[in-house]
Amino acid sequence: MASFNSSSSTITTFKFHFGAFLLLVGVASAQLASNFYGTSCPSVLSVIKSAVDSAVSNEARMGASLLRLHFHDCFVNGCDASVLLDGGEKTAPANTNSLRGFEVIDSIKTQLESSCPGVVSCADILSVAARDSVVALGGPSWQVQLGRRDLAMLITTSLPQP
Repeated sequence: MASFNSSSSTITTFKFHFGAFLLLVGVASAQLASNFYGTSCPSVLSVIKSAVDSAVSNEARMGASLLRLHFHDCFVNGCDASVLLDGGEKTAPANTNSLRGFEVIDSIKTQLESSCPGVVSCADILSVAARDSVVALGGPSWQVQLGRRDLAMLITTSLPQP
């Protein structure tokens, strides 16, 4: 049986597992609602729709690209905007020259930050943009439940501080 010479590695391991536990509890207890931004950012849906419609009218392939971007975000560890993080999924070798549409999401986030600073998550932007891109190409619509938190936000708020 191996033993640790230092208790610091045990403490670090505990902090990591405790942080991961808090992260899962936070995600599991999140309440999603279609009107999540009803009072905090009432223009969110119209801003996203306008930007997506413009992007798809400029290049029809962008609709499929935004849907694929959302799929890649949700596929691994849930819909948390991790696909947008530089140095992570965004730049992973498997996604190089494969994922596109980042500039559309960046533009939407910039617009929303000017009217509702610090309110709308990128994870929700990706979800609504995927729906709106399908609709823009003539596909069906559906109600998107909102209130997701971005991975970066989840990590910083869930991990214990030293």
